Amino acid sequence: MDPDGMAKAFVDHYYTTFDTNRAAVEGLFQEGSMLTFGGEKFTGAAAITAKLTSLQFSSCKHHVTTVDCQPSGPTGGILVFVSGTMHFGGGEPPLKFFQVFHLMPAEPENFYVLNNYRVNYE
Repeated sequence: MDPDGMAKAFVDHYYTTFDTNRAAVEGLFQEGSMLTFGGEKFTGAAAITAKLTSLQFSSCKHHVTTVDCQPSGPTGGILVFVSGTMHFGGGEPPLKFFQVFHLMPAEPENFYVLNNYRVNYE
């Protein structure tokens, strides 16, 4: 397993899915998954998806600037750090973000998000 290749493929898939069909990200989480977003914590795939689909914008486009990763622990996890900008329609200025994913193997060459931390800033 190449952690850099897996991290890049995951990031591409996650943000494409988020930007085109936000509810479909639920398949990337499990019941033990956690999201911290704006100081709030959400546990489980359904709660995480409910938070993400309740965000106040209907459409967006993520532009990823950096993807850095490290192998994490003896079970084959990957820690992924992402930074970039999020663009909205209507001429609003882009919003900078960084996000950390802790990916855990679900089966060979397949991962789920165990932990997800998201921060937006101007």
